[in-house]
Amino acid sequence: MPIFLLSEKLAFPPPHLADASGLLAVGGDLRLKRLLLAYHMGIFPWYSRGDPILWWSPDPRLVLYPAEIQISKRLRRFIRQKPFQLTMDQAFDHVIADCAAVRRRQGVSTWIVKDMVHAYGRLHRSGYAHSVEAWQNGRLAGGLYGVSLGGTFFGESMVSHVSNASKVTLAVLARCLKNNGFDMIDCQVPTDHLKRFGAVEINRGRFLQHLAASLTKPTRRGRWSIDALPPA
Repeated sequence: MPIFLLSEKLAFPPPHLADASGLLAVGGDLRLKRLLLAYHMGIFPWYSRGDPILWWSPDPRLVLYPAEIQISKRLRRFIRQKPFQLTMDQAFDHVIADCAAVRRRQGVSTWIVKDMVHAYGRLHRSGYAHSVEAWQNGRLAGGLYGVSLGGTFFGESMVSHVSNASKVTLAVLARCLKNNGFDMIDCQVPTDHLKRFGAVEINRGRFLQHLAASLTKPTRRGRWSIDALPPA
């Protein structure tokens, strides 16, 4: 399949035209409107420093249904001990910066390059991107961030500085999404870690069908909190 070169025009090719790896298009920009259009179409940016912007729509797609999350007995016992103070949208910039820094320290390439940090910061300030934080002794122990549209949360990355911190934030996120009528968490690409939480692979066509239905729900735009999300 051809790889499409994006222009300044605010448009993407249909996701089913992505190549076997899931790569759909190259170029364009990370402005707010383009990112929102991409997520609405089941497309996301993912590239490394020095590369052009690469846009993906993988097949299969890994998704986690909030009502079906699998939490081990050991993790449930740990959560009941309340080892962390949990918040939402209190330290988005801190979480995304730590997600990138940890990967660099581990010698792993990261897609959370400077332009991506700025772009998702704009999404957060516009009420579309959110973070979940776990704190211990006043310091960030771990967290995750992603984008919310309609009834779907598009997970981007997570980080742990203290054992189990990111697992706890994922469990809290899933509970919050379930309680507020969300349909799914898009985990993008398969990982064994997320499969252990009950994430499943579905083909692109099925994912796009689920996404289209989910996007008919109103977006809960604005600052989120553990106690309450903005009204739908």
